[in-house]
Amino acid sequence: MKNIFFLLKNLLINVIIVCSISSCGNQDEKIIDNKKFEREPLGIAYNVKMFYSDSAKTKAILTSPKHNDFTNQTLNYSEFPDGVNVTFFDINSNKNTIVSDYGILYNSTSIVDLRGNVILKSHDNSVLKTSQLFWDAESDWIFTEEDFTFTSEDYNMSAVRLDTNKEFSDFQTGEIKGEVLIKDE
Repeated sequence: MKNIFFLLKNLLINVIIVCSISSCGNQDEKIIDNKKFEREPLGIAYNVKMFYSDSAKTKAILTSPKHNDFTNQTLNYSEFPDGVNVTFFDINSNKNTIVSDYGILYNSTSIVDLRGNVILKSHDNSVLKTSQLFWDAESDWIFTEEDFTFTSEDYNMSAVRLDTNKEFSDFQTGEIKGEVLIKDE
């Protein structure tokens, strides 16, 4: 009887040890697998058209061939990896457009980050070109820290850094190179 008890005791100890060792596994692999899914979009949509309005009046229309929805992230955002086109309207319903190769809309701040061959065309045929441009949809403000060129009836200039309203009637910039028409009064 002592031998049976001794054998059962040893068998039980061995089973516990084997179970303990096999259950330890590599938890890092599971964490890595979970992290992989965190970078996956919640959804993907094609040929997207988004409207931004205030008081039942359309302020902007965003279109893109592809939209990746990352609202499952801590800082939720929408990505437009295949380019984006934003048409926005001023208070007189004049149409202005921005196109770029890539864009991100940060949903909580309503900031749109446009990158790659960014071209802004205003209703008065003014054109702004840069490699990156931020558009604040809430305050209708545009800014960049990158080099840019701006051409209009009165301006033909290039500079670094731009901070302006969407009508370009109130703007600040860094060092300017180019031509500016100054009217005598």
